[in-house]
Amino acid sequence: MTRIVVADDHPVVRKGLVMILGTESSFQVVGEARNSGEIWLELEKQPVEILLMDITMPGPSGLDLLPDLKKRFPRLHVLILSQYPESQMAVRAIRAGSAGYLNKDAAPGELVTAIKRVCSGKMYVTDSVSELLAENVRQPGGKLHESLSNREYRVLCLLVSGKTVTEIGELLNLSVKTISTYRSRVLEKLHVQSNAELARYAYEHSLAVD
Repeated sequence: MTRIVVADDHPVVRKGLVMILGTESSFQVVGEARNSGEIWLELEKQPVEILLMDITMPGPSGLDLLPDLKKRFPRLHVLILSQYPESQMAVRAIRAGSAGYLNKDAAPGELVTAIKRVCSGKMYVTDSVSELLAENVRQPGGKLHESLSNREYRVLCLLVSGKTVTEIGELLNLSVKTISTYRSRVLEKLHVQSNAELARYAYEHSLAVD
């Protein structure tokens, strides 16, 4: 039996995932989580093979959590589920330690296939993600936004979506000063001077925002 924890801050999404996973007799959803704190609580309760985790949740994002999760639970397989296009987040997720990346637009059957593959100890990546990984190896560095840390990239997305540093601080459970520092780093790395220029950069590079 494959024990699974489903982590997503949207109740409707969680329930839908639980229903899909319930169609497989070899799967058992043993916990649900809305945020990082609840993820840790669920994983401490009992052994879990698969964590199906949204990449963006209140507080630390899935990418922020991955290194600590892999350190604390080395046998845990984390499959990232995201609304972001593969071209923007898949490579970041795999670099951070995920065993696979799946877009929320994927068919239910693909989700089942991905979990079975990840549980067998293999990675699950689509053909397009494989191409992205290969391209990343051939041309390291790439575009300016690829140099951002996972937290910096999250702050970029939130800024472009129109949120203030105060709102971002509340969402990520960080001080305004810390968010302002992240904003400054993002502006510097992308060679822009303002939020308006940042928004133009995001538009020109087709970056999805929260």
